[in-house]
Amino acid sequence: MSICDNISVSKEGHLLFAGQDVVTLAEQYGTPLYIMDEDKIRESCRVYQAAFKKHFGGNSRPLYASKANSFKRIYEIMSEEGMGIDVVSSGEMYTAILAGYDLSHAYFHSNNKTDADIAYGMDNHIGYFVADNVEEIKAIEAEAGRRGIRQKVLLRLTPGIDPHTYEAVATGKVDSKFGSAIETGQAEEITAFTLQQPHVELMGFHCHVGSQVFAEDVFERAAQLMLEFCADMKKKYGYVAQQLDLGGGYGVRYVETDPYLDVDKKVGEVAAAIQKTCDSLDFPMPEIHMEPGRSIVAAAGMTLYTCGTVKRIPGYKNYVSIDGGMPDNPRYALYKSNYTCLVANKMNEEKTLEVSVVGRCCESGDIIQQGVMVTDTVGRGDTIAVCTTGAYNYSMASNYNRLPRPPIVMLRGGSESYVAVRRETLEDLCRNDL
Repeated sequence: MSICDNISVSKEGHLLFAGQDVVTLAEQYGTPLYIMDEDKIRESCRVYQAAFKKHFGGNSRPLYASKANSFKRIYEIMSEEGMGIDVVSSGEMYTAILAGYDLSHAYFHSNNKTDADIAYGMDNHIGYFVADNVEEIKAIEAEAGRRGIRQKVLLRLTPGIDPHTYEAVATGKVDSKFGSAIETGQAEEITAFTLQQPHVELMGFHCHVGSQVFAEDVFERAAQLMLEFCADMKKKYGYVAQQLDLGGGYGVRYVETDPYLDVDKKVGEVAAAIQKTCDSLDFPMPEIHMEPGRSIVAAAGMTLYTCGTVKRIPGYKNYVSIDGGMPDNPRYALYKSNYTCLVANKMNEEKTLEVSVVGRCCESGDIIQQGVMVTDTVGRGDTIAVCTTGAYNYSMASNYNRLPRPPIVMLRGGSESYVAVRRETLEDLCRNDL
């Protein structure tokens, strides 16, 4: 069973991605190489939009979480597909602007926006700020006051939910660096303060409870807590939240043991929980947003490498070294993330050798995956493919060890490919050096 429906094997025993031979793509564009399935990205956008229209109706909409993968072509696709977006920096805003994206449909996150960030957002008519704390509300009020405008904001709250996922990406707990906690009373304090600001228009509330969520009911539980808070704010201050953003976090299949996620079913379950809670609280259902990022682009991505050294230590361990590593995919080093690794030009050969797939950096933690089963004939020049790398690979890439970042090549229509982000050159590495 393939981990994703856009992966298959040719009769020659070559790995196919989005219908195209990845060995040929590696030869054509070189490695390391990010490839992205444009058709899969668009399909994922449409699945989310259809689910939202079916279960939430009205103006509720999914917002693409830019941090998952941010480059010009992505924003062009999001604009063409009618997706909202969230951004977390002036850099992501700038990239979206260059792509022609209308920032009135964008939500600006971050727990520590600078004064320059806030000014830049207003300069470019950002639709909404998702404010993390009172200091930020004060800064937004001051900047909006200088401009004589009224800026729309959501307040990020922490509902106090542990999503039972990776500790590093569990952001909904009370002691998180993000947002104002409902349990401590700080959420009510920032709400009351924001409602007093003449140049800030409070549109509603936001939360984010974690990542790689599959069968768990964390979105339903978060929605209930957030709606109970909304009803409390209506009772105490006469304020009715127009928007409720439940954040992102739906999971994707990195390995075959990961479950499939039925987006329509999950969104339907969240919608049912929201409707039930609103009815019990006698509170009008707000406009619902969610922020899929990983689940839009992860399975649409694959990274291709060329095998270099194969080191065999009899009775101990075996290593397959690739021409990339943690600079282009730091997620194993950060999270011990699981990945499916394949010898793309030898897919029909039996997998009898257990190896660690490691990078080329002078760093013992430069590992892509351990415990990978490959063919015993794996060797120098083979094409190594790492699946499900469309999220948090390019966006987290670095030039560690002074390595140029790989290009992004988009695939579409089963046969067409084009460069969306060019390969960095050695000259690029020194472009800002004086």
